Amino acid sequence: MKNKVQFHRNRNNLTQTELAEKSGLSLRTIQRIEKGNTPKGFTLESLANTLKVKPEDLLNKKIDLEKIKIINISALSFCIIPFGNIILPAILTFKSKNEKTKSLGKDILSVQIIWSIITSISLVVSPFLQHWFQINTPILIILLIVSICINVFIVFKNSISLTNHSELYIKPNIKLL
Repeated sequence: MKNKVQFHRNRNNLTQTELAEKSGLSLRTIQRIEKGNTPKGFTLESLANTLKVKPEDLLNKKIDLEKIKIINISALSFCIIPFGNIILPAILTFKSKNEKTKSLGKDILSVQIIWSIITSISLVVSPFLQHWFQINTPILIILLIVSICINVFIVFKNSISLTNHSELYIKPNIKLL
């Protein structure tokens, strides 16, 4: 995959030398950036102005896959701490400096918030349903076990997808955060 500076340079039909002259940077600086060095400060601004793009469009926004996996697995903390599936991933997500990582962390959080709301409502309603339908088996326990299994499934399915495809398998259609 091409470096973003190289992509925009080619799109503008510029050689490295031409880009260096127009931006006021050295040819060696352009070569370093196209080999993977990240432009900062004046260099980034100069390149962005010359290529007629926003500075952030020239930066490689990579996700911190290990951090996302930790955020995802931390959702299992609901087994130990009530609402730990929201608290711990939220702390880890908002401590992250990488915007792409934050975005995926927010998707994980949204799924966990939706799961918590559905689980809470179903657990509150279950005794009434049990009484109304005159069922002898404790629906509350069954719903709790099924709900826990569903969340564990969500976390593990997303972990597998992150490992194989670097994206979440189960993500929210509605962004809550």
